[in-house]
Amino acid sequence: MAITILRGDITRQRVDAIVNAANSSLLGGGGVDGAIHRAGGPAILEACRALRAGEYRQGLPTGQAVATTAGRLDARWVIHTVGPVWSRDEDRSALLASCYRESLRVAAELGAASVAFPAVSAGVYGWPAESAARIAVDAVRAHGTEVDDVRFVLFNDEVYAAFERAAG
Repeated sequence: MAITILRGDITRQRVDAIVNAANSSLLGGGGVDGAIHRAGGPAILEACRALRAGEYRQGLPTGQAVATTAGRLDARWVIHTVGPVWSRDEDRSALLASCYRESLRVAAELGAASVAFPAVSAGVYGWPAESAARIAVDAVRAHGTEVDDVRFVLFNDEVYAAFERAAG
């Protein structure tokens, strides 16, 4: 598996699957989640509403992942995962690592050969960039997967630099 660290807009990646740092409602939000919903168009929201009407009536649990159409994105699927909110008082790193493992599991089940990840939980959920990067890179490296091309597509310089160091 090749791991690439990129600075840019995840919605512009040409991959089989783009991972969305979703909230548990699956109905869109801010940050990466909002950008993916805006760029992918209404088909993603429709698919998320169908998930909420079925198996995920209570929302998608933290650390889990589920796929939908990618709508107008240059990808086949969006894999939604819910990262944990960072806490000084509770170690939630296993939940964050699970986001990456579960997303790769879903990608492999779909037959995806290439996947683009954001820095899950490193935005509004407050996870420190260095820790988020180390957990993400370690989880992906440790996961035996059929996915050949894993990209971390980071939106800001601080998070990009942290992922570069973690992947080093």
